[in-house]
Amino acid sequence: MATATPRMKITYATLSADNEELQTAFDEAVGAVRGELGRSYPMIIGDEERTGRQTFEDRSPIDTRIVVSRFPIGTRQDVRDAVAAARRAFPAWRALGWQARLALLRRAADLISERQFRYAALMSFEVGKNRLEALGDVEETADLIRYYGSEMERNDGFVRPMGSLSPDEHTRSVLKPHGVWAVISPFNFPMALSGGPAAGALIAGNTVIMKPSSDAPLLAYEFVRVLREVGVPAGVVNLVTGPGESVGAELEENPDIDGMVFTGSYEVGMRLQRSFTRDYPRPIITEMGGKNPAIVTAKADLDEAAEGVMRAAFGYDGQKCSANSRVYVERAVADAFVDKLVERTRAIRVGDPTQRESWMGPVINERAINTFRAAVDEARRDGAEIRAGGAVLTDAGLERGYFPTPTIITGLPTDHRLFRDELFVPLLVIGEVGSVDEALRLANETPYGLTAGIYSHDRGEIRQFLDTIEAGVVYVNRRAGATTGAWPGIQSFGGWKGSGSSGKNGLGPYYVQQFLREQSQTVVGEEPPA
Repeated sequence: MATATPRMKITYATLSADNEELQTAFDEAVGAVRGELGRSYPMIIGDEERTGRQTFEDRSPIDTRIVVSRFPIGTRQDVRDAVAAARRAFPAWRALGWQARLALLRRAADLISERQFRYAALMSFEVGKNRLEALGDVEETADLIRYYGSEMERNDGFVRPMGSLSPDEHTRSVLKPHGVWAVISPFNFPMALSGGPAAGALIAGNTVIMKPSSDAPLLAYEFVRVLREVGVPAGVVNLVTGPGESVGAELEENPDIDGMVFTGSYEVGMRLQRSFTRDYPRPIITEMGGKNPAIVTAKADLDEAAEGVMRAAFGYDGQKCSANSRVYVERAVADAFVDKLVERTRAIRVGDPTQRESWMGPVINERAINTFRAAVDEARRDGAEIRAGGAVLTDAGLERGYFPTPTIITGLPTDHRLFRDELFVPLLVIGEVGSVDEALRLANETPYGLTAGIYSHDRGEIRQFLDTIEAGVVYVNRRAGATTGAWPGIQSFGGWKGSGSSGKNGLGPYYVQQFLREQSQTVVGEEPPA
């Protein structure tokens, strides 16, 4: 089977994968998982695999005739039962100790890496990622576990000796788990953004209830199954599937949930920020997307800039929260830059992402394709020039999916809505500016602050960008992606302003601590027990 193939490590900075063994392994995995499509799966609550009275179908955006999986429509009572199971499991999981918890999670990470082709093939069917993006998502999940575990280990479980006011007084700072955490995850990174936050909470000693997007429940289920396989006890991690109106609402309102991770829209994230805290503060970690700018100055390498912008704008159809959706280019080089970008964009192959030649696949659902169409129509109405794309493909083999073309728009005023609103589709707007100062001002005039990039080989401009830009993740002269491509332990990932709540990024050295709370312990006489 494909998992026996020697692994080439795929990350989001991988520009190509011409390794024939890798390509063959992925093709074999696609063939193998086709036979699994359409199966029914349960929720996992405590030690029970629970079905429901009603189910929903998870259909592929490649071809809506393909049912990838069927899952129960969870109820508020299912959530309450999952919370109760997690609360029962918490004392023993906390008492197990971080070293033992870490050993289990590391075994899970190794299994995820060993099965990367199978999981990636399922992901291509479920959410339409091409093979490099899907393999990267799976491997990121494994590396998130490894990295968060290494940070726990490097900090010796976050127990730190403090000073004392007398010789017989011993004081230490101890970080302790809160209890039960909810993880509400999106479709666009169906394993990494469900498994990564869950792993951070679990390594810290909390128990977890996971609610994946109804567009992508299968990879979250597979993650939970791996944890159970390596010996994570029943109730420590639970999976409840279903809509926000029932499952999400109960997670939001249940008083026995101690903390929450939410990745999704600004509107829902801000509502949760306001509503989740009731009788006393509860921690909530939100990542709410972005309207991520790239700046191209007159002192840029335009080939480097065109490549990086193309990859960041159209990788996974612009459906990354870090996607580059607007560019500010200095007027002196605007025509040359746009010409190079258009040439690269028109060369993108759009099609079935399980096929090797397809670099861009479908958007996730009908709502997304309607958003794309409406934005293109609005741009045309307002006098824009469509320099590339602008169409939805309905060729033979694509007519039952959601396949937009990568689209570049010029000629709109920089205060137009398409420069402001996050769309989550492969549509890039380009505005000309007279200076780097103007570009930075426009880049920062947004409620978002997730990622940003600049192309310049002037040290003064680079320093000005790094000192001024209001974003949590920034890149300079990055060919692999102007605003995209963060990796655990390499680039921490999180937003400022309306893009994130905590100021401590995922993928970085301060993430696990967010699932812990500090206790100061002073013991007079003997030193406190370990």
